[in-house]
Amino acid sequence: MKLDPKHLSQLSVIVEAGSFQAAADRLGLTQPALSRNMKALEARLGVSLFNRDGRRSVPNALGHRLSRNGQAIRLAEEQASVLADQSSQGAVGELRIGAPPIVAGRFLSTAMARFIRENPNCVVEMRTGLVHELRTMLERGQVDVVLGPQSLADPSDSLEFKLLIDDRVGILCRTGHPLTTRRQLMPSDLESQVWLAHSRGSLLRQQTEAAMTASGVNSMHIVCETDSIRSVLEIVSATDLITTMPMATTASYLEDKLVFLKFDHPQFHRPLGAIRRANSPESLIEQRLLSALAD
Repeated sequence: MKLDPKHLSQLSVIVEAGSFQAAADRLGLTQPALSRNMKALEARLGVSLFNRDGRRSVPNALGHRLSRNGQAIRLAEEQASVLADQSSQGAVGELRIGAPPIVAGRFLSTAMARFIRENPNCVVEMRTGLVHELRTMLERGQVDVVLGPQSLADPSDSLEFKLLIDDRVGILCRTGHPLTTRRQLMPSDLESQVWLAHSRGSLLRQQTEAAMTASGVNSMHIVCETDSIRSVLEIVSATDLITTMPMATTASYLEDKLVFLKFDHPQFHRPLGAIRRANSPESLIEQRLLSALAD
């Protein structure tokens, strides 16, 4: 037997309000219209839902039991309405993000933690990888947006870029490294150092080598290579090796153990932003997360 959920919902209001007239006022109906609906529900059931008490109609045991079902229906409708409102405001939904390891570290995780606390009905999936891996994920639709350097967003691949910050590259060493006492670093100073390099083929490695060559550094004495950001930070902080890292996304790791040298070059410019497929519009949930990153 199929019952009209609207009638069950109205029955629950009658039970809560204590009378047909009070329930009708709460529902925005006339008392006769509400009475007709209850008579239709009783006719459908083939039994009475109310007992007469003088001039009042009082719900019987079955009326009370069915009113609880009506209350559940109202609660579900209210929850659905809230979710619909939140969805229209970008406060509910799902977003799949791709990011290089250094971006996926504290820079992203701190903002994401705050975003999740403020938007408990949103689900965010984060995947990490090197630039070429992230590009493939984006092209295949495995992620909705990549947070990475602008060089990843090749317009010829129908990718578009939205700037977040300038995550400029810098030369990183331990606090107290001999180079930190130099007022001005020369190419020969960098050539004489022992380097920790990022993995071959990584965008950061390519950018570092291009900037060093343009700066007049003819050779880099590399004794260690890794794609682990944690290893880079731990090794450099405990040795005299130097390396390069994006400055903005590394800043929270420096504490009193690491420092960036006073050395710059135009090729260290590294715009960081949101990269998506050109035919994929920005969702409201994405806008909210990007706003949290920009704060």
